[in-house]
Amino acid sequence: MAPERFHWLLHLDLDQFQVAVERRRRPDLRDRQVVVGGDGDPTRARQVVTCASYEARALGVRAGMPLRVALRKAPDASYLPLDMELYGDASAQVWDAVRGLGLPVEVWGADEGYVGFGPRDGERPPAPAALELADRLRATVREATGLLCCVGISDNKQRAKIAAGFAKRAVREGGDDDARCFLIDDGNWHRLMGDRPADALWSVGSRTAKALAAQGVTTVDELAAVPFESLVEWFGPHKGNWLYVLSRGGGDDSITVEPPPARSHSRSCTYPEDLTTSRQVHDAARALAREVLDQVLGEGRTVVRVGVTLRTATFFTRTTLRKLPTPGTSYDAIASLVDTSVDALLEPSSDEAVAIRPIRLVAVRLELA
Repeated sequence: MAPERFHWLLHLDLDQFQVAVERRRRPDLRDRQVVVGGDGDPTRARQVVTCASYEARALGVRAGMPLRVALRKAPDASYLPLDMELYGDASAQVWDAVRGLGLPVEVWGADEGYVGFGPRDGERPPAPAALELADRLRATVREATGLLCCVGISDNKQRAKIAAGFAKRAVREGGDDDARCFLIDDGNWHRLMGDRPADALWSVGSRTAKALAAQGVTTVDELAAVPFESLVEWFGPHKGNWLYVLSRGGGDDSITVEPPPARSHSRSCTYPEDLTTSRQVHDAARALAREVLDQVLGEGRTVVRVGVTLRTATFFTRTTLRKLPTPGTSYDAIASLVDTSVDALLEPSSDEAVAIRPIRLVAVRLELA
């Protein structure tokens, strides 16, 4: 389906998404420092923060930070393991609810996406109508899922995403519910962005900012003052033109409604009676792998990685993701990797008859090429 252009683009951004989903499952975590990442053990090496609550962020915890560093900054936080199955289900609920409004939607990730409003070939809706729609989007998501979101509004995706950032910052600083919507247009662009650093523009990274600084350009206003020819000379025709457009508040005003192919498929099962031996867990994981593979085969896709999640009766959750030696659709190859993953998650012993901590949930995810 060809992209369609719109007068208004609304960027919907779910607040502290993984933390919010965990709090929905465990209300006792509300208003507490929460850090999600890895297997939830902040003392183990090579694990990083995926999401931190605003309370933890106030102490310096950031996404991508090693969990060991986060533990030093927030020793009293609750550290939780990733539960990708749970987050995927929550994301699907959000976007199903948004699509239910009958508007064009382009999903960019589990926790963010765009809604188009007012096709370019028609009359431009007034700004209050866009703000009203933003309030309706937030209410729809909250009523359907219990999750909160911020909405940035502008005439292109790049400015709308920046606007969502302003809304999120207002919420962190204690703004009321109205602060969850923020609109940027030509009228306030210069005032809001002119003195900010060049890398405050969406898609301008640190390397580009350093290259601009070498030319004496550090702010958005300074970048907007650079002649088009100079930007092309410094960065080439494609990137130079893009920087020229971005610095003036321009960007992409289209929505591609057709969803991209799924990046993965998964199945999970919560068992009426806990699994208490390794053999039971292996059999359950293999059966789920077969179900997922049947769906993959029906779509003519190829498997590249295999993920397995186990959750104990006490809700301790561990996940592993392993790459197939060769991408393909061989059940034997996938089942072998499932067995290896289950053994790793059930360590120290993988003897099929040995008693294990009771397992209440098993999930298998196949990531696709």
